[in-house]
Amino acid sequence: MRRCCPALCISTSTTGTTAAATSSRRGAAARPAAAIAIAAPLPPAAAVSRPPLLVLVLLQRRPAPPAPAPPPHKMAAGGSGGGPGGLSSSCPQPPPPPPGNGAAAAACTNGAPPSPPGLTYNQCGAANPAASGGGAGGPAAAAAAGAAAAGAAGGAGGPGGALQREPVYNWQATKPTVQERFAFLFNNEVLSDVHFLVGKGRGSQRIPAHRFVLAVGSAVFDAMFNGGMATTSTEIELPDVEPAAFLALLKFLYSDEVQIGPETVMTTLYTAKKYAVPALEAHCVEFLKKNLRADNAFMLLTQARLFDEPQLASLCLENIDKNTSDAINAEGFTDIDLGPAQSGILTDREVVSLFLHFTVNPKPRVEFIDRPRCCLRGKECSISRFQQVESRWGYSGTSDRIRFSVNKRIFVVGFGLYGSIHGPTDYQVNIQIIHTDSNTVLGQNDTGFSCDGSSNTFRVMFKEPVEILPNVNYTACATLKGPDSHYGTKGLRKVIHESPTTGAKTCFTFCYAAGNNNGTSVEDGQIPEIIFYT
Repeated sequence: MRRCCPALCISTSTTGTTAAATSSRRGAAARPAAAIAIAAPLPPAAAVSRPPLLVLVLLQRRPAPPAPAPPPHKMAAGGSGGGPGGLSSSCPQPPPPPPGNGAAAAACTNGAPPSPPGLTYNQCGAANPAASGGGAGGPAAAAAAGAAAAGAAGGAGGPGGALQREPVYNWQATKPTVQERFAFLFNNEVLSDVHFLVGKGRGSQRIPAHRFVLAVGSAVFDAMFNGGMATTSTEIELPDVEPAAFLALLKFLYSDEVQIGPETVMTTLYTAKKYAVPALEAHCVEFLKKNLRADNAFMLLTQARLFDEPQLASLCLENIDKNTSDAINAEGFTDIDLGPAQSGILTDREVVSLFLHFTVNPKPRVEFIDRPRCCLRGKECSISRFQQVESRWGYSGTSDRIRFSVNKRIFVVGFGLYGSIHGPTDYQVNIQIIHTDSNTVLGQNDTGFSCDGSSNTFRVMFKEPVEILPNVNYTACATLKGPDSHYGTKGLRKVIHESPTTGAKTCFTFCYAAGNNNGTSVEDGQIPEIIFYT
């Protein structure tokens, strides 16, 4: 009886390799992994002696040690060939990944090489023994494949692997700008280190966020996370904030995008004020101004007072003054939170008489003047006297002036003026309407306006409407302080406005204003628009 296995009858590396290959061809599939491991080639200098038969039997029956995890670009055993470590020497090998923590995952994104017969590849390029029906290698091959898959998923994160975020590997490479990368993190679990439980009851939402981004955009968040009494909690409850409004706030902080609508503008304004984000506050107020109408003026007036927005409140009162009948007939009129009826200015009897005056017919007598103060009825109108816009109109303290007359009684409420050619700018302006023959100032306002750098006109309004009588000469005057602006050319001497509802026509006639007028004339200059009510 022989004292040892033929596979161990070796004395040099050459004979050892030959014997291992011969052994693998005779029955590599049936041989235990431990015997294959023992049959590995030895260095030439090693002296090999024949061990006792009992030692060989014990070694063959000992369970195979766990196979080490191969690099992700290696193929796990699964074919019928028998190379070292269970790898087929005939299978193509993908190139090694670049060094660094993303080496394993880089192999995933680069794709797998074509599969030779008997081998299939998973997403990371490792051979899949399950798909090949087991093949040679047995338990050791399966363990190696599992280790390779784990290595590909975890990268070089050390024992146990790094935190897995499967869908977003290398997302930074697809976002070339800082704005795009921060926008990607909006409402995203990637790198998030805090969560907000927003809202109450079933409508609440759990929203992920990033402390650094929030602290950069809001002083309130900065104090919350970095102040002397900073919170260490990763779950913060906000029961007084609507989820849609909080998402709109985060969207603005992460990407400068404004997402507000009629249903969310008030809750977003509340949230922006709570977390001290004035830029978003301004967007909300501007949205409300653009959507201010007679039917919502009372409702917005209530909200403007609640959120301490005096400019918006003033616009609401102005709209109510111009469209009193429509405003009172709107549903919001009954929801006024504070007004003459509750302020104590009126007695109870006066409140009742005013209520009856506006709600019943015939109207009872009231102790106040019931004649409209300025007869502002219908829709606001405007006319433009220039057909083309050019650049660079300068100012040195001299007023731009143009003389005009109309064929019927109207009330002028403001002018449209050109703004800067140098981008967004603020102007100081004094506007006047002067009775030309008597040189009497009928209306004026020292105010200002902001422009966006476009060639559009920008509204500048009088404090009170100015009555304009038919066939009387008046002078429109505007004194601006600011940089060079656009100006109008190809001016019209006569401009006719026709009412779209009644068809009534209002004819304006423009003439040169004598004296120093900063160059404004019928043909070109400033004061391109007159805003009025008939």
